[in-house]
Amino acid sequence: MNILLTGSVAYDYLMTFPGLFKEQILPERLEKISLSFLVDSMTRQRGGTAPNIAYTLALLGERPRVMATVGEDFGDYRSWLDESGVDTALMKVVPGVFTASFFATTDQMNAQLASFYPGAMAHAAEQHIAEAQPQPDLVVVSPNDPTAMMNFAAECRALGIPYLYDPSQQVLRLEGPELARDLEGAAFMFVNDYEFGLISKKTGYDLAQMLKRVQVLVITRGKDGSTIYHNGQEITIPTVPEVAIIDPTGVGDAFRGGFLTGYARGWDWELCGQIGSLAATYCLEQQGTQNHAYTRAEFVARFREHFPDKGVLDALLK
Repeated sequence: MNILLTGSVAYDYLMTFPGLFKEQILPERLEKISLSFLVDSMTRQRGGTAPNIAYTLALLGERPRVMATVGEDFGDYRSWLDESGVDTALMKVVPGVFTASFFATTDQMNAQLASFYPGAMAHAAEQHIAEAQPQPDLVVVSPNDPTAMMNFAAECRALGIPYLYDPSQQVLRLEGPELARDLEGAAFMFVNDYEFGLISKKTGYDLAQMLKRVQVLVITRGKDGSTIYHNGQEITIPTVPEVAIIDPTGVGDAFRGGFLTGYARGWDWELCGQIGSLAATYCLEQQGTQNHAYTRAEFVARFREHFPDKGVLDALLK
């Protein structure tokens, strides 16, 4: 299946401070606060929703395409994605700017100070779905510049291309009418349980009303697994036990990549969700959103320790 992913592409700069932020703050001087923290470690991780999802799809044998705007510093990241099996031809470099970047410093109590620089992502609305030839079978509209998200969903509706609506982190910024407009008629909507509550509050739609507007609704629930709603069915998907919990960042994106792998092969919703569940656990067990790795044979063997597949997953081994 020809899957096109749109969304953020970013570098995550993660630092640790060997102390407590609260001990450095003078409440009576907040209006003139000026602090500089000497950190004891820093890592740069590849991130962004679209390539995170694409990475898992590629691990499982698909050839996803990513359409996004990136900065002049994207060279190493592009090479990594190309080598991983992701098609980056539609990832456009914007001259004179950096790739979107997330800077976070975490103290010993897990308090965090962070900044996000949108960089090249601010130019995402300059791209168009019609540029993606051949025409995709499915477009993923994930967190991005808000105007780009609106445009991509509108273009999909105009072109008759099914799309997966994944507002995720942008739910806080989007207004009720905007959310209602773009979930209307979507082939899928993926959200976590907190985002579902926010969307319900902003749109005034309860679960039944949302299911009249979107064909398949998937709600992820952290350690409680996920729920798939479709055509009157409610399918509960459990989590796969982890070897260790290292980093929850990007787990939802890995779930989406696993789910879409099953969908691309025409498998039933429960199997799609179970593949997503295992893909998410692999991500949870590593630091960063694209540092987990496995062969398809390893994935299938571990899957069969937890779920029955009646030999269906043999197709992943070919």
